[in-house]
Amino acid sequence: MARRITLKNLRLETLLYRERAVLSAVLVAGTFILLLARLYDLQIANHSHYQTLSDDNRVRVFPVVPTRGLILDRNGETLADNTPNYQLVITPSQVKDMSALIESLAGFIDIKEHELERFKKAVKRQQSFQQTSLKLNLSDEEVAQFAVKQHRYPGVGIAAHSTRHYPQKNSFAHVLGYVGRINEKELANLDKQNYQGTSYVGKLGIEKRYEKDLHGEVGYQHVEINAQGRPLLVVKTQPSKPGMDIQLSLITRLQEVAQEALGEENGAIVAIDPNNGDVLAFVSQPNYDPNLFVNGIGQKAYSELRDSKHRPLFNRALIGQYPPGSTIKPVVALAGLHYGVTWAEKTMYAGPYFQLSGKDRRYRDWKKGGHGVVNMNSAIAQSCDVYFYQLGDELGIDRMHEFLTQFSLGNLTNLDTVGEAKGLLPSPEWKRSARGQPWYPGETIITSIGQGYMLTTPLQLAVMTAYIANHGAMYQPRFVRATRPADEVKFKDEQPRPMPKVKVDDEGYWQVIEQAMVNVVHAPNGTARGIDSDATYKIAGKTGTAQVFGIAQDEEYDKETTPKHLQDHALFIAYAPVENPMIALAVVVENGGSGSGTAAPVARKVLDAYLLGENKLQGKQVVSR
Repeated sequence: MARRITLKNLRLETLLYRERAVLSAVLVAGTFILLLARLYDLQIANHSHYQTLSDDNRVRVFPVVPTRGLILDRNGETLADNTPNYQLVITPSQVKDMSALIESLAGFIDIKEHELERFKKAVKRQQSFQQTSLKLNLSDEEVAQFAVKQHRYPGVGIAAHSTRHYPQKNSFAHVLGYVGRINEKELANLDKQNYQGTSYVGKLGIEKRYEKDLHGEVGYQHVEINAQGRPLLVVKTQPSKPGMDIQLSLITRLQEVAQEALGEENGAIVAIDPNNGDVLAFVSQPNYDPNLFVNGIGQKAYSELRDSKHRPLFNRALIGQYPPGSTIKPVVALAGLHYGVTWAEKTMYAGPYFQLSGKDRRYRDWKKGGHGVVNMNSAIAQSCDVYFYQLGDELGIDRMHEFLTQFSLGNLTNLDTVGEAKGLLPSPEWKRSARGQPWYPGETIITSIGQGYMLTTPLQLAVMTAYIANHGAMYQPRFVRATRPADEVKFKDEQPRPMPKVKVDDEGYWQVIEQAMVNVVHAPNGTARGIDSDATYKIAGKTGTAQVFGIAQDEEYDKETTPKHLQDHALFIAYAPVENPMIALAVVVENGGSGSGTAAPVARKVLDAYLLGENKLQGKQVVSR
């Protein structure tokens, strides 16, 4: 059988080939056009957008936290500075199992419960690519152990930071306050951009009042990273601007002397330069170490401070409110002169008690047998209650309130800090508003000797004393006397700000009050004559005793049988030297019993240290007595 041979159809194959070639060319051309269109979109139309996305994948922006400004005392001694420390930081976006990671880290790093809680809250409010501190203030041993094992922990690193440090520890706790970790409430009120990367914010005192000045301005670093998120190269840097340095008017040595003078007693001392309002010493005792709060205080340590019966966290000098007792008698006497109710030489017989006309109630004098015949000078020097009961009754509460208000009693002094208490200068209007009750004549009587509803802070008493020392003039009390921006070498002094003058009908009345206060210390029968011994300068002062609880008119106060916490508060105000006042102060010793026996000797030690102490603390020549 013959084989059948099939011939090729060359024309058909050629046609088929051409169709396939054209189709392939069209597909290639179409693909090429699409690629060109995409290239145009990437490189030209949306170049900026995709460049940004690329940089975001390759370059991360990290905040550069500014260095917090220093706080110095009047002589340049450091009160608050910054010390380097290392923190354990985690980038959440680079961690697959956070719980397992923390559990593993806890095997060689001491992570407290409050630190873990803070970390969890911080992670929730921050973006996942931002570093978040888990452990602050790592020890050298912890840093070394992590360095060896770091390769096992992607997304975890050690960052160098600075931590606030208070080298004087307890001495200035109630002045400086402290910084602490930023909480959610504080974060809502802060400039989030300027506080990027910042962990701390001022909580109390100077640290809080001057937070914006001390913090500075944040900077940024643009850092190139690899696929594992590790930094490779710093592409661009915008430096941060350090915070402003602040110089206070306080003197470290005087502060220490004041604390030592109080000893184990609870109380407060405020000393002011009447020539410019500078606060020279500001002591509240007991106190605490503010360093405990910087990196977060443990619950046990905080509970011990919070629950202590001595209340070390309570700022007695600023918010402690005490009846001023007899320390206000010079001002009440001045009011009597100003309103023409009495005159300096007028005498009266001061028996053991005073009675309002037609009333049975007896208002007793502190001296059981009374003081006999007294005038204004001897009534102030001997602190005669009956004289001031009579004067208060003649003045009336309205005029007394009007006059005492001029001395910042019952008002804020506006010291440059936070949380100051107003005290209370009672009036009929106040009682109707606060108590819904009328004012009674007997309440005027006890107000005239600084008892009853009346409350003052040690700061207010110091300001009142400075007013007397300056014969009615006073400057705004202040802690900050100079500031220094980060780019400057010298401090710039802040100018003193005058307060409203006390209006007195006759300038000679000030001399009357001053001489009486001098006699309190230097006269043989003055209540503070015990501190006159060997004094080389002249002191004007006034003792005071404030009752902690009421005593019935037929009972007597017995210090020997009264528990310590119920004994009277001891107070003393003074300024010196009288001829050229350089310092005015107020001392309150809680449950100290006697202004003359307890508070006045404390004041004398502070006065001596400032006027006669080493290196002439005030830098001026003392006027000899």
